[in-house]
This record gives sequence, structure tokens and C-alpha cells, in this order.
Amino acid sequence: MTAAESNSDSVESRIPASCPTSIAQILNLAWRHQLPELKPLLSAPGRASVQEPTTGETPLHAAIRACAPANRGSEKEAEVEVEVADRAAADVVRELFLSGAIWNDVDSNDETPGCVAARLGLKDLYTLCVEAGVRAELLFGLLDGYEELESDDGEEGEAGEEGANDEGAQEEAEVNGGADDAVETEGIDEVEVVIDSDRAFVPPKRLNGPDVNSKDYLRSDLTYSDGKLVDSEKNGVMMAWETSIMRSSVESLLPGLAVGRRILNIGFGMGIIDAMFAETHPSKHHIIEAHPAVLEHVNGPGSKFGKDWEASGPGEGAYRVHGGRWQDIVPKLLESGETYDAIYFDTFGEDYSQLRMFFTEYVPGLLEEEGRFGFFNGLGADRKICYDVYTQVVEMHLSDAGLDVEWQELDVDMKDLETEGEGEWQGVKRRYWTLDKYRLPTCTLMG
Repeated sequence: MTAAESNSDSVESRIPASCPTSIAQILNLAWRHQLPELKPLLSAPGRASVQEPTTGETPLHAAIRACAPANRGSEKEAEVEVEVADRAAADVVRELFLSGAIWNDVDSNDETPGCVAARLGLKDLYTLCVEAGVRAELLFGLLDGYEELESDDGEEGEAGEEGANDEGAQEEAEVNGGADDAVETEGIDEVEVVIDSDRAFVPPKRLNGPDVNSKDYLRSDLTYSDGKLVDSEKNGVMMAWETSIMRSSVESLLPGLAVGRRILNIGFGMGIIDAMFAETHPSKHHIIEAHPAVLEHVNGPGSKFGKDWEASGPGEGAYRVHGGRWQDIVPKLLESGETYDAIYFDTFGEDYSQLRMFFTEYVPGLLEEEGRFGFFNGLGADRKICYDVYTQVVEMHLSDAGLDVEWQELDVDMKDLETEGEGEWQGVKRRYWTLDKYRLPTCTLMG
């Protein structure tokens, strides 16, 4: 850890003297892991998620950040003392989550509590944050009010801003309650916490712009250039850096690159994965693409998937590009009895609920008994903790749908992907990938 990082993690920098007394009391107790004194203060709704107005520090951030090496006191602190301190921190973090703390609030450094734990190498505290995130997202799903995680991924995992302005955070705060109640406690000063002022912090604005929705995307103009496909707002729809991931996906869906298989791909984009599928000479190759500009490109000069390709299939309709939304086309394929050995899903401008609907309602009926299903796993890929939460959430939902999933972790070469607006992201507004690892899912029917 650099000197600058150590200073930025100090209690003085995170809970400044200007912090309102009511908020500072809660934050300092969380920082010092004084659970007996802190717990009574958490009895009013919203107190577990107060934020320092300028730094955005929450009790979760404070309890975790206090475990930074620079904040442990003497460098010669005994290992047993460190273990005791970490257990105390974990107890505080658990209590905060039980009291309604919001797992994905961001601070002035654009870090969630889990981000802080990951940066500081605090694995146990990081795990607690992931588990809380999973519980929250599963709850929203059960309430039919699913709030996706922060993700600037152009694929099926888009989501809104986290923190005080995050809809999921707001809804979670509403579920946990919100009032101007005052709580009397023994042994500590009576403090009145006004919830609205306690959430006055405005999180830093992300550079990559607003979310993209399917309706606006399908009306936008697209441009194919320099190994990328972008929409009229310069959002990256698909990019050439994904090629190695696509190659691994094909190898996973078609073990040994078996020939003569029946394939369904949803989302043509640049045609990267469909070109790879075509190399295996499938007996059936169906593609679904919704965007008019992509369909025009498919039927344009130089395309390998136009009318000539469709006519080259081993039988009538064996090779076909279905133009339209998959939500309209897939039910017809299911009704007509179509089945496939390999199914891949990679759409743009759709949130996780659409992917979940696809694998829950349609994949079990479309997939052959020994078939395999995969999707581009960009769920929450702009933040490690969101990616880890989504991994567990989607695995549970796949299980509910009767699908087993195996994850293969791939290295991502970040040399040209690290900096916004540079390298692969030059001319692209949405940096939808920030991680050096990709989890490739391969799903099969249970039993």
C-alpha cells in the first residue's frame, strides 16, 4: 500500500471534523468495532446506512477500512491480536447487515465496502459483503422488483448507479424503513438521526454515461469499424477483444469442436461466435438478431451469413437468420419442436431479468438432453464484487431452472483494456469490462 493510499484510509480523512455529530458517533463506533455501544444506535431504520456527507463513508466502510494495515497501530502487533480485531470487525459487519446496511453504497472513491475489503486483502470481510449482496439481489428477485447491480457491461448485465442514488439502494432502504425517529439508549448520548440528511452524500459520477435499454438500442444507428461495433452514443455493442472468450465458449459448448451439431445463437453482433460455429459445419445453425442495422450488415456485400449462406444448409431452413426480438421468435421455435445441441446467448441493452427468463422458460425445452447452454458473462463486470455476487445469483437461478453450471476461469489480457477512452476503449463511451478474469459458464440439464 502506498503512502497516499494509507492516508486516504485514515480515520481523519474518512470521518473529518466537519462530520455531523450524529453521523460521526455511529461511524467512529463502527471504526473502533465497539459493537456493544454501536448496536443500540442501530435500532432505528436507516442508521446502519448513514453516510459522511463529504466522503460517503458508511458504517460498513468504516468497520472494514479500520482493518487496513496502516490503521492497526503498531507494526509489531501480535498475530493473535490481529485475529481478534478481524473477528470484532466481522461481528460489526454482520450486525450492520442485520440492521439494514446497504451492501453496494459507494463512497467518494467510488468504492463499495466490498471494494475496500478486496483492495485491502480482507478476504473474510469481503465474503460477508458478497453474501449480503447475494441475499439482497435474491430478495429483490422474489419481490418481482429485481434491481440489477452496477454494471456498464453492454451485455445482459446492465445496471444502474450504486450508492445513495442507486434505485436498488433506495429500495433496500425502503424495505428496511426510513424515519426521523429518535432512539433512547442507556449508557450513550441520546442522538436524533434524520435519515434524509444522513443520506445527503452524492456519489461520484461515472464516466461511462447512462444505461442502455433495449428499446433505445434497437432504434439507434450502429457503426462497424476498427474491430468494434458501437451505437450512435458510442456504446460498445461488441468488440474484437472478446474473440478469445468466444473461442473458449465454442470449445466448451462443442467439446472437441464436434461437427454436425444443431446450434442456436441469440445476438449476432459482429458475427464472431457465429463464424466459429460455422467452422464446425453444423447440421443446423439458427441465428436470432433484432437490430435492423445488424440485419442489413448480415445481408450486405462481404457477409458470410446472407442469403447464400442460408441456401447452403444441408436442408431447407437448416441455416437461417431470424430477424426480430428473441422474445417473439423463441416461443415459435419452441412450438415448432426445434431443439439444439448448443445454445449461446449474447444480447445488448437487456438486463439480467431477460437472461433469466430465457434460461428459465425456454432453454429446458430447446436444449437436447446432452446439450449445452452458455452466455456472455458480463454480469456486473465493471466491479469485482458485483461480478462475484452475480456469479452466485445466476448459479442459484440456473439451479431453480433445472440447469447445472460449471465455471471456467479465463485470463483476460488487460493491457489495452485498463484505461477509459484508451486502447480498445478509444472512441467507446462505455468501458463495460474492467476485470482480469472471466468466468465462462457451461450449463447442462440436471439429471
